[in-house]
Amino acid sequence: MKESLFQEFDEVSAKEWKQKIQFDLKGADYNEKLVYKSLDGVNIKPFYNAEDIQDSIKTPSPKNWNICERLYVVSAEKSNKRANQVLKKGTESLWFIIPNEEIPVENLLKGIALDKTIIYFSFSFFSENYFKRLREFLKGKDHQVFLQFDIVGNLARSGNWFHNLQKDHEILDSIFTNSEDFKSVISIDTTLYQNSGANIPQQLAYALTHANEYLNHFQENPNFEKFQPQFLIASGPNYFFEIAKIKALRWLYATLASEYKIPETCHILAQPTKRNKTLYDFNVNLLRTTTESMSAVLGGANTVYNMPYDAIYHKNNEFGDRIARNQLLVMKHEAYLDKVANAAEGAYYIENLTKQFAEMALDIFKEIEKGGGFLKQLKEGAIQRKIKESAKKEQEQFDSGDLVLIGTNKFENPQDKMKDELELYPFLKQNPRKTLIEPILERRLSEQIEQERINQEKAE
Repeated sequence: MKESLFQEFDEVSAKEWKQKIQFDLKGADYNEKLVYKSLDGVNIKPFYNAEDIQDSIKTPSPKNWNICERLYVVSAEKSNKRANQVLKKGTESLWFIIPNEEIPVENLLKGIALDKTIIYFSFSFFSENYFKRLREFLKGKDHQVFLQFDIVGNLARSGNWFHNLQKDHEILDSIFTNSEDFKSVISIDTTLYQNSGANIPQQLAYALTHANEYLNHFQENPNFEKFQPQFLIASGPNYFFEIAKIKALRWLYATLASEYKIPETCHILAQPTKRNKTLYDFNVNLLRTTTESMSAVLGGANTVYNMPYDAIYHKNNEFGDRIARNQLLVMKHEAYLDKVANAAEGAYYIENLTKQFAEMALDIFKEIEKGGGFLKQLKEGAIQRKIKESAKKEQEQFDSGDLVLIGTNKFENPQDKMKDELELYPFLKQNPRKTLIEPILERRLSEQIEQERINQEKAE
């Protein structure tokens, strides 16, 4: 063979592509026919090329990601036994939810290789004494322990401080001042914003201005130069959007941190969203959590926790936990999603989305800071109002059938019966407690349809 089988194609500009498409449309409007207008405020074009990533933003990703298991601790001994079991089954990090101060940490962590296992502690209370017990137990040990203290997030979620504004800040100051032995003690819980219906630019902006409250507060602290927060994120169903969201979050935080002249890295713990999970045809949740976890991995999360398919209505159970863990194990050991860091880098579409989301989030961030900051806007109800507006638009799309949840508002199975399967209450609970501010409430899209079907089952 004397001639090459392939000839180099002439470059085609975006303008030339668009002209060709418009010719083929035969007079139909290009923007109306082919440009998708998303609820997140981004217009999606039918094609992308190198021109779309000019001045794209670069986001370093972790070299590897960890498979996480979450355990709600009622008994330290039972949770310790469970933790050691799941570590033998492929789990690489543990996320303990501590409900009260009576849980003995020495019993909870018995036999766990702390130097090799990332440990996350989330607390249903806020106590300096418990922090001191943890610090004393871990003193002199080689460990990778992250503590998740987020008084601002608790206010947003519950409408109240743990104690009161002054005491919460005093405890937080003391903890942060003595936090040098921990990987991180400050977390920013952005799962609340996604699960309550905020769009992606809002989620990113609220994450950033939420973090900025802590940066402002701690900038005179002697440990400030070591400040590195954890971001807890919920990964939604739009596969490419969610990859771009995490990449944008890393860039946004690095940009903010550079202004304070502190390390520009942050730690991201990701999990699937609750918002699109369904009670009926619940096995479809397996598919949803698979794509959402993949988005988290490809976006650059440090750790991924996968929600069991039946988590909204069943208590923790061996089967649900095992399947959720195995989904991540397949991604890591069969799909080899741990072999390349930053695999999405250079993709025209994702790079363009990342930049757009970052720029839109920065505009919202500047508007919030101009209005006095996240806490002030939260107390005035502005953040809640914006989330409600976004959630309403998404709910309307679901109710009209434009936004589809398979098995719930399309291709539903009328033979499904769920009223006798409910171990947990899967619907929004009204909070009778008096609150300082209006709390931000998580709500799944399918709740109203599901409640109607449950009531119908009861009436049969």
